[in-house]
Amino acid sequence: MALMPVSDALAALLAGAEPLAEEMAALDAAFHRVLARDVAALRTQPPEAMSAMDGYAVRAADAGAIDSQLTVIGEVAAGRPFAGTVGPGEAVRIFTGGVVPNGADAVVIQEDTVADGKRITIKEAAIPGRHIRPAGVDFSQGDVLLRKGTRLTERDLALAAAMNHPQLAVCRRPKVAILATGDELVMPGTTPSHGQIVYSNGYALHALARSEGADTIDLGIAADTLEATTAGIRRARESGADILVTTGGASVGDHDLVQQALRDEGISMAFWKIAMRPGKPMMHGRLGATRVIGLPGNPVSSYVCAYLFMVPLIRALSGRSMIHHRHERAVLGRDVGANDMRADYLRARLEQRDDDTLVAIPVNHQDSSLLANLAAAQALLVRAPFAPKAGAGSPCEVLRLPV
Repeated sequence: MALMPVSDALAALLAGAEPLAEEMAALDAAFHRVLARDVAALRTQPPEAMSAMDGYAVRAADAGAIDSQLTVIGEVAAGRPFAGTVGPGEAVRIFTGGVVPNGADAVVIQEDTVADGKRITIKEAAIPGRHIRPAGVDFSQGDVLLRKGTRLTERDLALAAAMNHPQLAVCRRPKVAILATGDELVMPGTTPSHGQIVYSNGYALHALARSEGADTIDLGIAADTLEATTAGIRRARESGADILVTTGGASVGDHDLVQQALRDEGISMAFWKIAMRPGKPMMHGRLGATRVIGLPGNPVSSYVCAYLFMVPLIRALSGRSMIHHRHERAVLGRDVGANDMRADYLRARLEQRDDDTLVAIPVNHQDSSLLANLAAAQALLVRAPFAPKAGAGSPCEVLRLPV
């Protein structure tokens, strides 16, 4: 199978990836969930004109001149409105958030008055509407303030609560099952024998998937046998996983068994091998309703492919309105060589110059097994296929990595 361009592979991966079923989530469980419907206000905020300051509610006509004197006839606090009407020569003590009483059309802050018992003297002329929050200044009943496809922030949840929604319609979280393969893998905290390595890919993959709103299922490490690999794949399907992510076993070799196991299970293969570096041996296909992403075993290759492909797929199934990574303009911090037929995703550090220019500095060693460089990187520097060599200061594009 020929190497597929990255853009074609991503399009194939996302083909038919529709938002999952709608469900209701209480506000305290809706953080970072994705809205399945637009959300309209069920009430007006504020429902009545309210004071923005502590002071006195007055008629501007009576308090429009310095040294005007008014009689205080009552008090308003938040949640305790004044039942009467402010008449000529009268004022009502009011606190922030209090409902402006009938008859009043301005608030004079307490610092601009001198109080003497039930009398106040105005020291700053009142202006109609001053220090008053009109009814509906925030929003009105029926206003659509949250849109379908929004990933809910803490600010969105506060807004939804103010709109009087105790729960929201959201898309079901995608279930991502992660299966590692390889006799050489041992768990952290153990002492690897000769030829063994400590398993690391899964920790990054689980964290990355969860950070995008997915629920993850840990299928552990399958031994390098067809039976063990097949058993892991079947467990993924039985779990109801929307996405099965395998790591390792996707290249060509007697012990790279993932492809064989998937074919035996009836996978419809969309692609295997992408024109990118790192990550050439990535594959994708469908096992019934389960979308399969086969990642390389090298840690950097595994992560870069997951970031470029798994993340947009999770976003699409989650119902996000924005699913693609945003490319940013930068300039090279050092020279880079010419590229071959594959797109390069170089790990890079970012610096911001005093003139706000973003500078991308590729790390010195781009080996796909070097996790320390991946952890230190802040972005992927994108180099198109057949890009010519470029010197420091040349324009480039970067994809920021999660922080």
